[in-house]
Amino acid sequence: MIGAGMGAMAAAARLAVAGHRVTVFEREETYGGSVRSFERDGFRFDTGPGLLPLPAVYRDLFLKTGKQPLEDCVDLVQVDPAVRHLFADGTDVFVPNASRAGTVDAIEAALGGGTGERWARFLNRAREAWDRARRPLLEEPLWEDWRVLGERDPYPAVRKSGLLRKRPPTFAEAMRHELADPRLIALVESSVLAYGLDPRTAPASAAVLPYMEQAFGTWYVRGGIRELATAVYERCVQRRVQFAFGAEVVGIVEKDGRAAGVELADGSVHEAEFVVAGVDPQALTGHPLHDPRQDAVLDTARVRPGRFTVLLALSGAREDDAVHRTVVHAPDRKAELTALAGGFGPGVQPTVTVLRPGDPALVPDEEHESVVLTAVAHKVADAEEFADRMVTAAGQAVPGLRDRLLWREIRTHGPVPHPSLAGADARYLHPSNTTRLPGLHRVGGWAHPGGGLPHAGMSGALVAGLIVEGPDFRGSQ
Repeated sequence: MIGAGMGAMAAAARLAVAGHRVTVFEREETYGGSVRSFERDGFRFDTGPGLLPLPAVYRDLFLKTGKQPLEDCVDLVQVDPAVRHLFADGTDVFVPNASRAGTVDAIEAALGGGTGERWARFLNRAREAWDRARRPLLEEPLWEDWRVLGERDPYPAVRKSGLLRKRPPTFAEAMRHELADPRLIALVESSVLAYGLDPRTAPASAAVLPYMEQAFGTWYVRGGIRELATAVYERCVQRRVQFAFGAEVVGIVEKDGRAAGVELADGSVHEAEFVVAGVDPQALTGHPLHDPRQDAVLDTARVRPGRFTVLLALSGAREDDAVHRTVVHAPDRKAELTALAGGFGPGVQPTVTVLRPGDPALVPDEEHESVVLTAVAHKVADAEEFADRMVTAAGQAVPGLRDRLLWREIRTHGPVPHPSLAGADARYLHPSNTTRLPGLHRVGGWAHPGGGLPHAGMSGALVAGLIVEGPDFRGSQ
């Protein structure tokens, strides 16, 4: 196993239970991939994902790999309200957790003008897209006929009367026609933007992203999402998975036309019946992980924005009615989307997500607060100045923010892998879990079914199924 990310560990635990001896080689000194944390002066912060959607994926992992269920290993709690959306005109919407009727009422009360009913109709269409795409894009391997996923966008978009289209609408086009209110459009698009996707080019099937959150809820792990990574790692250790940290894999050993092991940076070679790689295949042209069959459709030149994170240590207690997550929307949506592709120059304000868990495990005492700000950005010229812009935006959600600020830490991350999406000529698919080299498999956010904690966990389930059951494996049940 190359890498100790969430997908790789999910595969390792399942393979170990199936009787395989598994060794994980990780070049860093810890596990979890992007699911990391930072600690200083008694404060603790998640530096990767801060919330868990679709926890059923990890419930299934713990059920299939041991007697202790997920809830016995981590303290999993629903976040309610799921999110507060704050717009430049001062309007805000408090979205309840996994409540369709409650969300319709909240949107109509805040935005008016029939927006609640338009949201309900959108959610019906998004559910249809989810029902059509769920198995091929989340629960099954990417089969040889994967191109059909590019030809068919499962989102049943409403077309204007008399309008003939030569192509399916993009997500932005569909939302502009169906939702009308710019604030409601921004609310829906924020789920797409969070993965670094441009709504103006993403397929309409991206509607499954806000649908997943609305249908299955938003969850938090007390102590931080890093605790989930620790629980998965400990489950692997319990199943006698071996971990080698500080061990960089530099090559894959081939023998008799199949993968036969890995070579480390220290020159050592480790033989294996199967090799599973949790790495970004885009940087591996010419390598066995690179699949030339997909070059025609995988848009390798597409800009891939990264995640910009600011960790804030604050004095003063969190107010009792504070919301766990607030999305502070950019005042100029068009300027933000332009900057997403070309770079954030001075004066362009990003959409900022403010996480205020209110978790005693994250602070030195009850008179302090730990806050995480995130934005999706590309080519930030001045990190400190960009962080200032984010803090200014967050001040709308955190009372007295600047006066309470003790210190801040800036973290920049590479491109954000998005979940696989149908449509758009398959440009939003990820490479399959199998490769052109027998015995070599891909896992994690840069492989099918794509990025995000649930999708990474499912990639582990798919790879384990392909190895244990062979090419006849038809997907998770």
